[in-house]
Amino acid sequence: MKRVLLGCTLIFIILVVVWLNQSPPITVDVFSVEFGDVEQTVANTRSGTIEACQRSKLAPSIGARISALYVSEGDSVKAGQLLVELSNESKKAATSQAEAALQSHKLKQHSICISAARDEREAKRFSKLAKKELAAEDIVDRATSKANASEATCLAAKIQEKEFEAQLQFQQALLEQTYIRAPFSGTVAEVTGEVGEFATPSPPGVPTPPIIDLLTSDCFYLKAPIDEVDAGKLRVGAPAKITLDAYRGNVFPGEVKRIAPYVKDYAKQARTVDIEVTLDAMEHPLLVGYSADVEVILKRAENVLRIPTEAIIEGERVWVLSSENIVEERLIKTGIGNWKTTEVKDGLSVGDNVITSLGISGLAVGSRAELSSSSTLTKAESSK
Repeated sequence: MKRVLLGCTLIFIILVVVWLNQSPPITVDVFSVEFGDVEQTVANTRSGTIEACQRSKLAPSIGARISALYVSEGDSVKAGQLLVELSNESKKAATSQAEAALQSHKLKQHSICISAARDEREAKRFSKLAKKELAAEDIVDRATSKANASEATCLAAKIQEKEFEAQLQFQQALLEQTYIRAPFSGTVAEVTGEVGEFATPSPPGVPTPPIIDLLTSDCFYLKAPIDEVDAGKLRVGAPAKITLDAYRGNVFPGEVKRIAPYVKDYAKQARTVDIEVTLDAMEHPLLVGYSADVEVILKRAENVLRIPTEAIIEGERVWVLSSENIVEERLIKTGIGNWKTTEVKDGLSVGDNVITSLGISGLAVGSRAELSSSSTLTKAESSK
């Protein structure tokens, strides 16, 4: 009997020691496998930028002093509206001179052609008299020659009128260079010139500030760089989802309208291809220069098994928390996916608890684990 009691005591002591030495379960975050939609997407490598559909930085084509500014920053203008006038007194005078010269020549040309018409009538009259033998041939010949010469002079005057018109158009073109007009309807974003300052042309590549920065305020698009690796997957017309730092938590629909025909190669930067994405039905006010991100949707699978992409281990493996709270490894077959969710074609079932907190120290296949309080939150977030 004593031996039985001793044996039971030893077994009890051993069980207590094992129980005391057993490590507590590891707390893990899990995602309960569910049905949902999955999209295959590509995203920009660096932040994109909201651009105006039309934007012009307006500078004069000649150097001159600013004599008048007709707009201020924030003004709305119409296409063709005069914005800036440069000093142009000499050009106005030259234009007036060309107009006067044209009018003077028109009067002279009119007088010359009247005389030519009179000489033609005189020649016809002498020709009729000669047929009745009432005028000498030499008189008829002189009258005919004079009429022909007068007609040629009239034609020369008409042609010369075009020369005077061209001179006037030339002076008007020179005068127009002193005006800066709005090429389209929009909003004046910035005015850098002041009356009395000397304005100079702003050719490409020269950091000369323009006088007027004009842009549209009712039409925008997103310009964003995409890694060259993903460039071949893109197509014009593909749907896109846009997020802006200015409106966190909102996702705006868009569509790829242009893919750049070349790859940008900057030193110490990844090679990228710029895309332009239209923004559909924006309910929020936008400002040019807002930073934005875009996900171009390449494919979409509806109502499929899905899990968070972060839960997938290299080699298409996942760790699952079993009903006995033991960490198990499963081989899976994946479909399309993105940085957030991935389609699962085989290896998992609805309700399986896939572990998402893979970086926890001590976590391994066969470990005891328990659900964290945030696991339910993880599921709710991923199903949005």
